[in-house]
Amino acid sequence: MAMARTAIITGASRGLGLSLARSLAERGWHLVLDARGAAGLEQAAGELAGLAKIEALAGDVTDPVHVDALVAAAASLGDGRLDLLVNNASVLGPSPQPRLADYPLDGLEAVYRVNVMAPLRLVQRALRPLAAAGGRIINVTSDAAREPYEGWGGYGSSKAALEQLTAILAAEHPALRVYAVDPGDMRTQMHQEAFPGEDISDRPLPEESVPGLLQLIEGDLPSGRYVAKEVA
Repeated sequence: MAMARTAIITGASRGLGLSLARSLAERGWHLVLDARGAAGLEQAAGELAGLAKIEALAGDVTDPVHVDALVAAAASLGDGRLDLLVNNASVLGPSPQPRLADYPLDGLEAVYRVNVMAPLRLVQRALRPLAAAGGRIINVTSDAAREPYEGWGGYGSSKAALEQLTAILAAEHPALRVYAVDPGDMRTQMHQEAFPGEDISDRPLPEESVPGLLQLIEGDLPSGRYVAKEVA
């Protein structure tokens, strides 16, 4: 019998993280799930518990103690191996988003702590079990990392930094597959926060971005940046 694969997914209580977790659980993966809100994470874990082994740890991805707990839980589930790390947790920053000339710098630092520093810390902590499995890293990015949308300077520049970190990690660790993945517009809470008061019901549900992620997880595409809906 093939050994079950193990993944860490941050930001897994709703949206894209939960949609991906659901698909992987249906495929028999062991999952370590993270989110800031304990209630939402508990509900998500309860939904998936009948499909796979689930460890749900609520906490802040900027907290080194929490990050170490995620990696330890994955090592326990995977017998020292980690097949997949998905850095999906993100924050938008102030809503509505301010122009850069007016952006509070303490707020910008908070965005960078979650969107840039936290994913790198998790990669650093998880490298040994990832290397043992020849694993894969998915860092969830955005078209705002590439396009100069007015008012998206904080979030967009943080995702641009994450993309460059991803590219360099891929160059430094050729035995791993390291992906930056733009899931596209989605009907999520974060997207609603970006457009307060607007109707975003025309945006696709997060489930529509999952097939592209699965192609990267299960396929043979090289490290790089991808748009999820173009590789499905």
